[in-house]
Amino acid sequence: MKLGKWIAACLVIVLTLTACGAKEESGRVQIEFFQNKPEAKGSFDALIEKFNQSQSEIKVVQVNPPDAETVLKTRVVKNDIPDIIGMGATDTYSLLAQSGIFMDLTNNPLLSQVDETYVQMLKDVAGMDEVTGIPYSTNANGVMYNTEIFKELGLSVPKTWDELLATAQKAKDAGKIPFYFTYKDDWQTVLPFNALASNLEGIEFYMDRREGTVTFAEKYREIAEKQLALMDYGHGDNFGKNYADGNRDFARGQSAMYIQGTWAIPEIRKANPDAPIGFFPLPTGNKPEENKLISGVDTLLAISEDSKHKEEAQQFIQFLLEPENSKQYITEQTLFSTVEGVKQEDPAVAELLPYLERGQVIDFADHYIPAAVQLNSVIQSFLQNRDIDGYLKKLDTEWDKVADRR
Repeated sequence: MKLGKWIAACLVIVLTLTACGAKEESGRVQIEFFQNKPEAKGSFDALIEKFNQSQSEIKVVQVNPPDAETVLKTRVVKNDIPDIIGMGATDTYSLLAQSGIFMDLTNNPLLSQVDETYVQMLKDVAGMDEVTGIPYSTNANGVMYNTEIFKELGLSVPKTWDELLATAQKAKDAGKIPFYFTYKDDWQTVLPFNALASNLEGIEFYMDRREGTVTFAEKYREIAEKQLALMDYGHGDNFGKNYADGNRDFARGQSAMYIQGTWAIPEIRKANPDAPIGFFPLPTGNKPEENKLISGVDTLLAISEDSKHKEEAQQFIQFLLEPENSKQYITEQTLFSTVEGVKQEDPAVAELLPYLERGQVIDFADHYIPAAVQLNSVIQSFLQNRDIDGYLKKLDTEWDKVADRR
């Protein structure tokens, strides 16, 4: 009997403590931060902990599920939209922005803290005058090179398309793999495409394509020809190696160059912390002054229009934009900040900084192509069958199918 009373008393104490804990938590506004980059989870966790400890009114909780964009679309259908969404400026963002689920931030003071170049990119991608996201971090796509191999072979960083192929040929003649292609993963085939398409035809092409005034068949032949030209300088198993293979083997000095994004640098350093990495924009033509670095919004921060905690969400975004916190994030992720005065100091990307500082950048072409076009698989098939006419026709056909459904 006494034991029963003791157990009951313990239960009362436990329930009381639990209730007190719940009351303490209920005293803070909880907001959900949903973001789509698994590699950034740890970085955001650290910043969230710092924010949560800095004040007692708001608690931010991060959600970062596998296949995050699919999960997000499902939640949108169920009208279960997170308070803050972190995602790339892609076709998915465009569709969601056009659906009106994001808060209009056009005249929000938060925008005054970030580079206008990337604000305009959000407008262009979404095809809207309204701004519904805060560009937070940016990335770049270009050519990594092994600085030791370049020095050994007496190679200079190419500034033109002809110089790029000549450099690749010299590496090949010396018994080195010029470019390490990782085309088992179809998304990797888009990297050269982005540089060629954005530089040679511009983003304006997609504005015109939306209006039906141009076609891929009319405008993309040179791009297709140059995509194929690069394939002459790969290795013996271009479609048998994947992204992980490429990062590991480039880290071990298996190729002179690697067409890749800055996001791969942390992965390469996992295989070799001392990998001798340099980075230059992929030159697509023979006028160096016209060549632009491919750079787009890696993560934007949007607020749900239906959120009950818009003010608190903005407070957290303001915290993330503080120079110290932005610097912490881009340093860990080898990215670039949209916040004025916050610089990336990693020596591996030093050669890209002048392009960013001059605004000599242009967005990723694939950000403007509807996901339903299945661009990755279309390009992968083209690089295997080398049928330019079939490739361009496929792009036009798939684009038109999607346009008819929208």
